[in-house]
Amino acid sequence: MSNVFAQTEKEAYKAALRQFQQQYNQKKFEAIFHQFSPEMKKAMPLSKTIDFLNGLFEQAGKLKAYSFINRKSGFEIYKAGFEKGILSFQIALDNEDDIAGLLLQPYVPEDLPHIERNTTHLILPFKDVWTVVWGGDTKEQNYHVESRAQKNAFDMVIMDATGKSHRNNGKTNEDYYAFGKELFAPCDGEIVLVVDGIKDNTPGESNTMYVPGNSVIIKTANNEYLFFAHFKQYSIKVKQGDQVKQDQLLGLCGNSGNSSEPHLHFHIQNVENINIATGVKCYFDHLTVNGQPKNDYSPVKGDKLGR
Repeated sequence: MSNVFAQTEKEAYKAALRQFQQQYNQKKFEAIFHQFSPEMKKAMPLSKTIDFLNGLFEQAGKLKAYSFINRKSGFEIYKAGFEKGILSFQIALDNEDDIAGLLLQPYVPEDLPHIERNTTHLILPFKDVWTVVWGGDTKEQNYHVESRAQKNAFDMVIMDATGKSHRNNGKTNEDYYAFGKELFAPCDGEIVLVVDGIKDNTPGESNTMYVPGNSVIIKTANNEYLFFAHFKQYSIKVKQGDQVKQDQLLGLCGNSGNSSEPHLHFHIQNVENINIATGVKCYFDHLTVNGQPKNDYSPVKGDKLGR
């Protein structure tokens, strides 16, 4: 048994968090600033602290209750129940019992399933040759690695012989080879989420209000969740609750959400909710990589993929 269960909350943290709760719920954000250590005040000046706490209050509401979970890397970690949801509340104190660190994140239950890689047999979700522009295990290969849910994600486009993803000047979505291309289910499964109706961006612009844009999530028989993002507006052909078969048409590639050009974003996660999910390493069964046949392969940046 891990010794984490034997950890107890320190009295100084109880007092600091109790004071934080009172001041936060009364929106006395300047008083919270005065709880900060000198270093914390430099990192989070008063105006920045007030903006942060105002934003938190608007999104989460009052802090209703909290419970100690464990201690890690100098922080005490709490499960914090706000009016509008549950967050992981992490706080560090210095030797003077001033707040030296504060971190709020989506609360991730410890009993979520742990999945290293997919066991479901997957085919590529397209029939053309696509190029992986982001994919792999390192930051150089894949900027997604810093995201818990998207750490094993792929971004893919279609390129011509010169390495361009578009014809003409690339100022319209129709200039891009990937735009409007059909995307297919990599396996049998259940459609558990569909988002449609979000406008496609003008190339070079992004919609950060809804990052995935038009999207589909497929739940496999092995409880893996396949996440597709950035479909073309109104192009999705499936609906929530549908049972789909491998190679069934899902919709058309688009440029919706946090996307600067038409492309496919695809990843696997361990639960449906992207806010608490952990990414799963993705392997495809049979495919060609740079013209060569591969089996049980996880693509990386620069690979040209085909069936």
